[in-house]
Amino acid sequence: MPLFETLTLTPRAPGVAQITMNRPAVFNAFDEGMIGELHAAFAHALADDAVRVIVLASEGKHFSAGADLQWMQRASMATQEWNLHDARRFAEMLWQIDSSPKPVLARVQGAALGGGFGLACACDIAIASDAASFSVSEARFGILPAVIGPYVVNAVGRRQARRLALTAQRIGAAEALSLGIVHQVVPAEGLDAAVDATLKELLAGGPQAQREIKQLMAQLEVGPVTPEVRELTAQTISRVRGTEEAREGFAAFLGKRPAGWIPQ
Repeated sequence: MPLFETLTLTPRAPGVAQITMNRPAVFNAFDEGMIGELHAAFAHALADDAVRVIVLASEGKHFSAGADLQWMQRASMATQEWNLHDARRFAEMLWQIDSSPKPVLARVQGAALGGGFGLACACDIAIASDAASFSVSEARFGILPAVIGPYVVNAVGRRQARRLALTAQRIGAAEALSLGIVHQVVPAEGLDAAVDATLKELLAGGPQAQREIKQLMAQLEVGPVTPEVRELTAQTISRVRGTEEAREGFAAFLGKRPAGWIPQ
């Protein structure tokens, strides 16, 4: 595993890589350095054929306080060209998480603020402790949640996203669950057990099937099921049914044995 200054990349279990943000002294706030290292760590995990699932976690009391304020202060004094380059790097990192062909699970404890909120929304699944809290906090600093905006809207819908961004209100884990920001809330002492249980479920699915799921879902919108959508879904399932992974999945089920992709 490569070495990083602001995070660690370690195996959590067979088939699972964990990327752990490691700046607890600043509540895992991120700056240019951490953004670059998150991009590199995800690239490494995505390129490793032994990795099936990625966990995004953090050290210390809080998941992530979002943007490092010293970084934001530097940005406020920089040129628009510098800011554009910087923002594009952040946008690419979030898109890399969201578009990952491998499932990404966020393990959230403590606060997830601003960009940290966006990180949780970019992951496929988020599991939080009951003490976790969330805020789209950018307006409090005279800026807006632009780069994280699409992921917040995808997670909670446009109207709730507007409320959260306009008020910068901090909400608790229970409300985050009701809005769809996280998918499960558990006591802090049960957080790792809940993450591991979901990892077991993810590893039981076919890796190519999960890649196909993410690709298909990215093309679907809430709304009418048009002829084009019906054709897309028919073409997709007809192609996937004939794959080697599908044949193995059906054979394993009928043979009452674990599928070959499940780590032993």
